[in-house]
Amino acid sequence: MNVGFDAKRITHNRTGLGNYSRFIVRVLSAYYPENNYHLYSPSKSKGRLCSELEGVENIHFHYPDRFIFRIFKAVWRSGALVSSLKRDRIELFHGLSNELPYGLCKNNIRSIVTIHDLIFLRYPQFYKPIDRWIYTKKFRAACRQADKVIAISEMTKRDIVRFFNIKEDKISVVYQGCDASFTHTVAQEKKDNVRATYHLPSRFILNVGSIESRKNLLLIVKAMKYLKEEDIELVAIGRRTSYADEVEQYAKENGLADRIHLISNVSFEDLPAVYQMADLFIYPSFFEGFGIPIIEAMHSGVPVIAATGSCLEEAGGPDSIYIDPDDERGLAEQISSILSSPTLCEHMKNAGVEYVKRFSDEAIARDIMQVYREFI
Repeated sequence: MNVGFDAKRITHNRTGLGNYSRFIVRVLSAYYPENNYHLYSPSKSKGRLCSELEGVENIHFHYPDRFIFRIFKAVWRSGALVSSLKRDRIELFHGLSNELPYGLCKNNIRSIVTIHDLIFLRYPQFYKPIDRWIYTKKFRAACRQADKVIAISEMTKRDIVRFFNIKEDKISVVYQGCDASFTHTVAQEKKDNVRATYHLPSRFILNVGSIESRKNLLLIVKAMKYLKEEDIELVAIGRRTSYADEVEQYAKENGLADRIHLISNVSFEDLPAVYQMADLFIYPSFFEGFGIPIIEAMHSGVPVIAATGSCLEEAGGPDSIYIDPDDERGLAEQISSILSSPTLCEHMKNAGVEYVKRFSDEAIARDIMQVYREFI
């Protein structure tokens, strides 16, 4: 089978959609090596983003072959690349990041699109009007054009039905996994080096994700006012936005500044060590499409607290703890209950490691391939 992918995120995005896209291609290549996987990107990657995929026998990178499309990359990606798909005899095209090029149906190329979330419709206040308009237009068109839609959670599936009026039987739910590095124990020497590099405290609560209002980091800071465990600190890792200033200002006004560490320069290679040194992982986001950091934390043997209201229960399973994303006192109580109970802490760690087996590389590759085989 010749499978094509929109690979812009693979070659250009270091987090989020890029990680998902690289993950899917990597596991399919490993578990179904009999197929050829063709990656179409408007330009080559910078750095080592694609190092795991480059040089693999059944993975092939393609870029615009005409000068005009190397200049007008968006035109090539949105439709002109279909001629390349025909030339390469692509039997199935998978849009890994919410969109598809135009012209697939006319050229008898079957297609699948992965929709990650419709947060911009549920929480429009977090997005600019022009961005909401563009996302709505692209995502809806992709869902209608595709032969099949993959949703990364049951919550996302329900939103696709609700907002785009897509029939349920056109949508399959296939969960996400995380990079294999989070499944391996990090050597103590590496942990010591990482702790020193980022000046991490001896005991800390961890949060990973962009530091923006939707992610709700401020809730954790507010909860820390009520903690009796004054030796526990907060480490938040992610891209800064103006919201980070709001978080830091609140911490300063409430005497918490020395216990709050916002870090935006942690390399991906160091993240597993950071997770494995954490006492607790908290993800209080108002809404997510899935919540990969929760999977990373559970693979790392860290207890998880997450917020209700979206799909985080799907990611965290029955033995993680869930709180209202506006309830700072409730969060403080749950933090204290975990930190003060070694028995509860150990149970959550063990149950989490067992639960995330359903998000293994092999399981996700199998589920994706099952969707592909409906058409080929």
